Amino acid sequence: MGLPKQLVGVIDVPGEARDALADTIAREGLAVLAADKIDDLPANTALVVAHVRAVPSREWASLNARIPTLVVSDDRLDADLLKAVDAGLVDYIVDPLRHGHLLRRMIIKAIELQRLADERALDRERLAELNESLETHLAMLRMDQQAGGQIQRKLLPSRPQKVGGILCDYWLAPSLYLSGDFLDFQSYDERFSLFYFADVSGHGASSAFVTVLLKTLANRWQGEWDGRHPEALPPYWLAELNRELIDARIGKHATLFVGVIDHERRYLHYSLGAQLPMPLMVADGRVHALAGEGMPVGLFPDVTYPVLGCELPETFSLWLCSDGILECLPGETLDMRLEDLEQRVLTSRTLLDLRSSLQLQDIPEDDEAIVEDGPGLEKLPDDVTIMLLSGFANDDS
Repeated sequence: MGLPKQLVGVIDVPGEARDALADTIAREGLAVLAADKIDDLPANTALVVAHVRAVPSREWASLNARIPTLVVSDDRLDADLLKAVDAGLVDYIVDPLRHGHLLRRMIIKAIELQRLADERALDRERLAELNESLETHLAMLRMDQQAGGQIQRKLLPSRPQKVGGILCDYWLAPSLYLSGDFLDFQSYDERFSLFYFADVSGHGASSAFVTVLLKTLANRWQGEWDGRHPEALPPYWLAELNRELIDARIGKHATLFVGVIDHERRYLHYSLGAQLPMPLMVADGRVHALAGEGMPVGLFPDVTYPVLGCELPETFSLWLCSDGILECLPGETLDMRLEDLEQRVLTSRTLLDLRSSLQLQDIPEDDEAIVEDGPGLEKLPDDVTIMLLSGFANDDS
């Protein structure tokens, strides 16, 4: 064991006994300084060896509080020794000159224990500083996330809104401040309206940035469309977004459903990229999933997406849900949960009906409240988004 280099102070009345005690301690190379009282010792003294005869009984507690102290005595029955021990000193030894080796071992051990205690205290102080710094950074991040969440929700369409007899409503609840779910519903002209429903992989800021990219690109592509060949628009959007995400090399992909509603024909042109669960159509008291399948967007280059379509009944409800809703459903298998969702959709007329059946009605309805409460949606294991399109009975014309 390496000897500590710290200074050991000896407090005793002057004389041969004190000198002998100091010599006994110093035999293994320990640095020793003898003094009449503690105030005579330098500030760098690591430990004090004090004889009971040199310290008044009332001062033991204050001495030990200032510096680690070992007490020595020539008599085990010394009343002052008992008072010193009761004061909580590090340790004691009787007849130190006779047990010099044991005394030195006790000193070395006491100094090492104090060194470790000082290191732990320093570590706690540093940890407290790091925690304070972390809390500051977390508070700043929380403010940034809240601001980002508010901006993201400003990019969503107004709700509810009615276009050409189609009523669109939705509910988006992020599990954190920002969401990887996104959707839009816009009128192109009197004949066509366009919508999409996206679920970007992952959570947080990076996934939310992809939704902003999607919004920007969708607006650009809608502006470039000439209103012809509506069946070609959804697969074109998916193919272009697929190329953009792959070229960006950000490690993000998405599942998407893109639709163009022809109000004149009462027809839905659509394409999809690995949408799960599939959109559910409710009409005439029955529910069925829309047909089709497609690859995820942003994973594989040069993917061709399907050209799909279906007639829209005079009265229908089209439900689109993000995969986070599957975590809210009972059932041990995916098929069981999808079947359960179909039954819940069939018996739901409004978004609130479906939310209530999933016991999600306690989550705020107001967009701003959801942002301000986040991430107070710990009950949600994932972002949950529901979009409902219904028509044409809503047509006022």
